[in-house]
Amino acid sequence: MSASHAAVVVEDLRVVIERDGTPIVRGASFELAPGEVLGLVGESGSGKSTLGLALLGFAKPGARIDGGRVAVDGTDVLSLAPAELRRTRGSRVAYVPQDPGASLNPRMSVGAQLREAVGTGPESDALIRRILAEVGLPDDREFLTRHPEQLSGGQQQRVAIAMAIAPSPRLIVLDEPTTGLDVTTQRMVLDTVARVTEAHDMAAIYISHDLAVIEHVADKVGVMQNGRLVEAGTMQEVLSRPAHPYTQQLLAAVPSLRGPSLREPDTAQSDPRPVFEAEGVNASHGHNQVLFDVSFRVQRGECVAVVGESGSGKTTLSRTLIGLHPADSGSMSLASRVLADRVADRSRDDRREMQYIFQNPYASLQPRRRIRDTLTLPLRALQISTGSSADAAVRSALDRVRLLPEVADKFPAELSGGQRQRVAIARALICEPTFLICDEITSALDVSVQASVLELLAELMDDGLSMLFVTHNLAVVNAIATRTVVVQRGRIVEQGSTRSVLTAPAHPYTQRLMADTLDVGAGVGSHGAEGASAHG
Repeated sequence: MSASHAAVVVEDLRVVIERDGTPIVRGASFELAPGEVLGLVGESGSGKSTLGLALLGFAKPGARIDGGRVAVDGTDVLSLAPAELRRTRGSRVAYVPQDPGASLNPRMSVGAQLREAVGTGPESDALIRRILAEVGLPDDREFLTRHPEQLSGGQQQRVAIAMAIAPSPRLIVLDEPTTGLDVTTQRMVLDTVARVTEAHDMAAIYISHDLAVIEHVADKVGVMQNGRLVEAGTMQEVLSRPAHPYTQQLLAAVPSLRGPSLREPDTAQSDPRPVFEAEGVNASHGHNQVLFDVSFRVQRGECVAVVGESGSGKTTLSRTLIGLHPADSGSMSLASRVLADRVADRSRDDRREMQYIFQNPYASLQPRRRIRDTLTLPLRALQISTGSSADAAVRSALDRVRLLPEVADKFPAELSGGQRQRVAIARALICEPTFLICDEITSALDVSVQASVLELLAELMDDGLSMLFVTHNLAVVNAIATRTVVVQRGRIVEQGSTRSVLTAPAHPYTQRLMADTLDVGAGVGSHGAEGASAHG
């Protein structure tokens, strides 16, 4: 592709840490034609988000753009004066963050925010209606008067995309916009991205740690490692013939609906009694019932997955089981002992044996507490051990999740996302539980860290630990779960062995979830493929 026909030309782009000049992005170069999508993939810390922000002439505090060229329709963004650069952001180059809460004002209605993006002229209302239709959202007055908290996650993200495309930019940078969304909502957002980039002849950079997502939305892929673009090409080229060892490693770590399971069903259970059982559980939020007659059981050493869309009741179910949300009726038992509804009313043994791992390790770890103190807190609260025995328990728990002993003296901010999630798992394991509830614990992890966490959980189950694994990722379900429970609008619509549920789903809802699930290698990007020009 010649530079004259490219919408975006990036040459030798470099970003460094301001304090000492340590490189974060090391000489990235690539070109994009109008309407073309480049997927940037790599692990946390690879530099992909830093590269995406640099295309807007922006560097995070403590970093600076050290050189290179970012030409959008012939204009070098990096050479613009500050005032002109501010005008360029949004009008020529747009950005959609991972969290739509970062781009949507919670105090303003959808209509007011869109008018800020398109202006208030006589044609603005017609333009807003057209843009909303393009992203698959209602354009009626009722929707325009809603505020962000009245929208679903997928609706919020599509409003953010609508605001970004309203000024008709030539380049749009999307930074992990579907991370954490359920498969159906994710598919909807990805289809929106594909549709609007093609309709507006707009080049796009799509940043993700999920290769299945990249494959669905992108024409080209660039693989980043330690700030370098180590491999680039068409989706077909990179997926079928990955040249760089790092790309091969990433592809090997991706869970697949067609891949082998880390856990096979144990048909010779030595103890027929379940470790955990729920029978006829009902629960409500205020006057609205959200769980209806939920019943299932978990055997020793078994992982049961709970899957469903956002709003299906998965998290309410998890919180009800652990005693953080009251049940209206029904019963729960742990090792044949009936559990009280509220965790505060449960015995010390019940609280020790049944542990919960939250989705977000950034929010679940106290930032001002060293890891050692985080891990010893449940030991003191449950009166398990103190002093030297507690120190030994901390070392043992860190070792079980493959963290070095010196991690105990660090604060959460000094750890990567994957390390924090391992600490969260260690905090649960230090109590020697028999049953774990894992609430979307791999959804925000890059693929290699996710693979190592899944392998760790499989090893723990081999040691007899039982698990309820809540997720929207069916490829992860295939990798880890022996049985699967499918929840829709608070009701179990299907349950059975994972193999039977995933290969021959009986309920239409499960069939739709399967149809919406992206799987690496199932197809090449939605735009087709064209030769890539990239080097690093």
